[in-house]
Amino acid sequence: MSATCDRLRVPGASLYFEVRGTGPALLLIPTGNGDGGPYTPLAEALADRHTVITYDKRAYSRSPLDAPDDGTDRVGADVEDARALIEHVAGGRADVLGGSSGAIVALELLARHPRCVGTSVVHEPPLASVLPDAEEWLAFYANLYATYQDAGPVVAMGIFRERMGMRGTTKPPDDAQLPPDELADMLARIRSNHTQWFEREVRDYPAVVPDVEALRAVAGRLVLGGGDTSRDDFPYQPNRVLSARVGVPITHFPGGHVGFVTQPGEFADALSALLTARR
Repeated sequence: MSATCDRLRVPGASLYFEVRGTGPALLLIPTGNGDGGPYTPLAEALADRHTVITYDKRAYSRSPLDAPDDGTDRVGADVEDARALIEHVAGGRADVLGGSSGAIVALELLARHPRCVGTSVVHEPPLASVLPDAEEWLAFYANLYATYQDAGPVVAMGIFRERMGMRGTTKPPDDAQLPPDELADMLARIRSNHTQWFEREVRDYPAVVPDVEALRAVAGRLVLGGGDTSRDDFPYQPNRVLSARVGVPITHFPGGHVGFVTQPGEFADALSALLTARR
């Protein structure tokens, strides 16, 4: 299904976004690569049941900043951007899916602006801050940033993917791939985004401390998502802790940490069924 492409002016940035389909609104918050493109096969698979909004986060890909920011509360800025997109496209309320770093934004969006969220699906947020060995994990991210500075993003990304358990898990099946020219363009954007991720997110986002009391108050609209095949990997573990603290069980989805990319059709069916049942 063809997408409608547009831009939304927000304080300090211009957000590129795409809208597909008809039905209840669903916002897909990008992962740490910052690009909405990897969600395209999932969005296409959902478009017969949902109005799906994808976008590039501020400072990434096609969403430039007006000027360099001061580095304060970038998670908060991402939350406000998501809220603004929901207001602009969906009239003020939408379901939300966030994967990986995007799950941190989805969690914070629900805590800070619960009125704009129907159901928030928070799929494997890498919240090192909530773990019993938080200091070890935050040190890992600090060392990863140092490796990026010393050896460059390619070496650091290799270390990151290995530690996250993402070995060989990110290639979708051929029938879920984008057309070759779109895929090439997206991969080029993502490669150029690596520096942004290391500079903007890698140390700060895992250190976010969620507002557990605020989340308990809206627990009925929170889904803690986990991959069927990633239960032993680090990104799954923060939701174990949040599940105990907030009182929400973990809901499993096809695939691993990025099952929404590797198995978009199956993931779409599971996600749509869940959202429909909760409506």
